[in-house]
This record gives sequence, C-alpha cells and structure tokens, in this order.
Amino acid sequence: MTDIEISDKAKKLDIKKVAKKLGINGRYLESYGKTKAKISLDIMKKLEDQPDGKLILVTSTNPTPYGEGKTTMSIGINDAMNRIGKKSVVVLREPSLGPVFGIKGGATGGGYAQVVPMEDINLHFTGDIHAIETCNNLLCAIIDNHIFQGNALDLDLNRITFQRCVDLNDRAVRNVTLRYDNKGLERNDKYNITVASEIMAILCLATDITDLKRRLGNILIGYTKKGKMVFARDLDCVDALALILKDAIKPNLVQTLENNPAIIHGGPFANIAHGCNSILATKMGLKLADYVITEAGFGADLGAEKFLDIKCPTAGIKPNAIVINATIRSMKYNGGVAKDNINEENLEAVAKGISNLRTHILNMLKYTKNIVVCLNRFGFDSDAEIEFVKAYVEKMGCLFGISECFSKGSEGGIDLAKKIVELCERKVDYKPLYSYDRPIVEKIETICHEIYHAGNVVITDEAMAKIKDYEKNGFANTPICIAKTQYSLTDDQKVLGSPEGFTMTVTDVRLSAGAGFIVCLMGNIMTMPGLSKDPAYKRMKFSKKGKISGIY
Repeated sequence: MTDIEISDKAKKLDIKKVAKKLGINGRYLESYGKTKAKISLDIMKKLEDQPDGKLILVTSTNPTPYGEGKTTMSIGINDAMNRIGKKSVVVLREPSLGPVFGIKGGATGGGYAQVVPMEDINLHFTGDIHAIETCNNLLCAIIDNHIFQGNALDLDLNRITFQRCVDLNDRAVRNVTLRYDNKGLERNDKYNITVASEIMAILCLATDITDLKRRLGNILIGYTKKGKMVFARDLDCVDALALILKDAIKPNLVQTLENNPAIIHGGPFANIAHGCNSILATKMGLKLADYVITEAGFGADLGAEKFLDIKCPTAGIKPNAIVINATIRSMKYNGGVAKDNINEENLEAVAKGISNLRTHILNMLKYTKNIVVCLNRFGFDSDAEIEFVKAYVEKMGCLFGISECFSKGSEGGIDLAKKIVELCERKVDYKPLYSYDRPIVEKIETICHEIYHAGNVVITDEAMAKIKDYEKNGFANTPICIAKTQYSLTDDQKVLGSPEGFTMTVTDVRLSAGAGFIVCLMGNIMTMPGLSKDPAYKRMKFSKKGKISGIY
C-alpha cells in the first residue's frame, strides 16, 4: 500500500483523547476538526514547575535527492518508546508545499511510521505557513507603501533588504522589478520560499508573544540614503504583524498511526534556514513527556549543526542523545552509484561511501559522546551490507541500531528505543562548537573547517563589506546560519563522499536581526527552489468523491 492508503485506513483517535495521553486538559486545546488541534501557550504556566524530559535529536548523513527517512525514523522511535512503556512525544516541523509538489514529497514519515492525517499536514494543515507568508508579505507591502507615500524615513531603494516570499518552488520570481505606479520609481527585489524566510525563523525561535513582537520589531528592512539601518519597528507595524501570527505561534497536536501524540510546529529548511521546529513546541514537549524525539533537517552538517549551535543556546536546552540516521542507499550514492543501480548489492560502493557517515559521526562527537547510529533499513539492503556498516560503526565506538519502523511500525524500533533510553541515562556532555562573542569571520571559518572540513574559505568583497557593516552596527555577537547544498559536505552538490581540503566560498551574507543570526550563502545556493522536469504534483489525484491519492 502507498503511504496515503495506509494513512486512510488507520484508525484515528479524537484529538482530545490523544491530548489526554500527555495530560493536556481540553481547555488548552483549540480543535481544527476531530484530528488536529492547537495547544494554547497558557499551558506553559501550568507546567512551569514540571521537570523537563529527555531530549533526543535525530539527524542524518547527507541525503540522496529523495530523502533518507529521518522523519520516518523520528516517528518510529516515538512509537517504539511508547510501546516499551515510556511517555514519549515526537516534535517535528511542518511540511513546505515546495517539496510536497516538487521532487522530495511530503514530510509526514512513511509506511507504518507516519503522522496523521498526512494529507492535511502535508497541505494547508492549520494555516501556520500561510500566516507566516502573509505576515512576511504584509511587511513588504508596508515598506513599499511607505516609499510610495513620500518615504519619510529616506529609504535607499537600492538597499531594501527584506524580501517577499511564497511557499512554492517558483524560479520565475527569483528576481523581480517593482514599480510604484505613476511615481516614476522602481526597484529590484527577490522572492524567497516561505520556509526560508526570516519570519519563519522568528516564529521558531520566539519564546513567547512578547519575544515574538521584539523579534519582529528587530527585522532589518533596509538602509537610509545615508547608510543608517532601518528596522520594522520604525514603521509602526509590529502589532499588526504579530496579529497575523496570533494563532500560528501555537504548536499543533496530531497523532501517529499508532495513536501516539505528535507536536508539529514551524518548518524552516535546513539548507537555507536553521532547520528546526519551534522552541515553543520543543519546550512544551519537554514539560509534557519524559522523552522528546525531535529532528533537524537534512544532514548533520546542516540541521544538526544549527540545532546545536543556534537553537540549543537560544532555548537553553541540551540534547541527552543524538541519533544519526543512515541508509545503505546514501552510502552507495556517496560512493558514486547511479540512481538506476542504487538498489543492487554493492559492498565496494558502501565501503567507499561510508566515509560520509564517518565524517558526520566525528562531527557530532565534537558536541557530545551520547550517539547512536541507526540504519534505516530498506527492503533491498543485503545482510552483508548491513553487517559491514554495523562493524564499521561499532569500531568507531558508537552504539548501532536498525530501524524497520517503515515496514513494521513500532515493533521495528524496539531495540533502538532501548538503546536510546540507555544513552539518556548517561551524563549530558553537550557543548556548542563556537562562542558567539568571536568575530563573524572566525565563526564562519570555524564551521567550514570543523564541520565541512574545508581547507580554505573565500569571502567575496561584497560579502566582506556587509560583514564589516554588521559588526560596525553592533551585530558581531550572533550565531551563523550556513546556507548551502544539502547533498554534499562542500558547497558543490556534485562533490560527494567525504572530501578534505577543498575551498568554500561565501558569496553573500544576510543579517536576520529579528531571528538573531547571520545567514551565509555558500557557492550557488538559491533561496527559491524550482520545480523539476518530473515533479510530484503530476501524480496527485483528487476524485469526485473527495478521495486524495499521489501524496507521499
């Protein structure tokens, strides 16, 4: 059966019954039908004296273009933890419509490790991403109206830094020209995909409504003609922006196929944003459950690094354990096997491509020793390939597990769940990679050398001029959010495996003052993806009877 067929046939509990598993009283729920609900932020006051549960981060190796099942792994672990009697919740990001209609598909897991209702979650869900997009574009409209109405702040039309967004893969709007009716004025602009927008990052890093408003006010919108920074708060629009997000800031409660609770909130990409679900959702989960399973997007070089160097210090949280999701398919891909042959046994390619896994293990060991490597088993993986990976991982001193949750549900993750519980009893030894008070260039170079293993870092003159401007204006002590391809440790997606000593190029930097970090664009990374020649939307069907198929 397809994922959506499995989802359709699953027995779904009323969301109020799911909430009771976490001890959530009905008065803290705002239902969106029978299977989805918002959780009121008021519950945090009730839970403030409750001790935090254990935090487990699920990350991965560099993926193939089709994804390696990290979300499936996270959901499966949650079901397995509940199956062995642990009070657990999985906390995930919301899917973006870009990948849903593009090549990668949705982000609700797969097989018998899914969150449901999968079609709703993959599409409009509770409207959070739409609200973020509207908030973003309202600010853009306010900026342009200010210019049209006389430009009292003396904004330089060539230095407007805040950009529009849409939650679709739409390459045609990567560069646009805006004209101001009969004013004779025009300026160039760009669109980002919504999940890479600063508003998305702000929602995910805000700790409450007050902090949300503070961050919205701190958004850098551009510069005056004299070179002075101008912020959103200068336009008297902060409360209007916050009003659009008044419901979106509340985490969403759904369930897994096995009726275990799942909190889903926020959806930043990890290749061009910070790639983690909201701090509010994670902290809520830590108060409601004994174990919280969360994931960070793409490979550990992107999502996990940002989780550990941006989200954890901002939220004041620490991971008790890290699960590195690995697949034989990814090792073959990094070992140079073509897509058409990737399902065939090939120990030589696995032996070559496993160096990519090795690099991710070594990188995560820089943050903590509490690591388990889990092989997300596919039906075409051979016993010989699996045994090779197991021996390799154990030789590196890490715990090793296998997940078959895709095909078996929670039963396929029992051994892994027990290993994670064992890890969580160890001392928390997490430490971030760098200190925020170091110079911006030093922080960029630290990430490039330590995580990507680059030999040289080149910063273009344009990017360096911006860095100096940010430091001059008091934004030196901020974390770095690297934007680069997810398919490679380098900034070139064609360079696979585990290269050493290469050059990485910072082509641009952007100050996200509201989010509280600096985005560094590496190589030819784009903040607006495009659709492929064979996108997923071609296989989607919607029948007269309302039946949906083709979403995966």
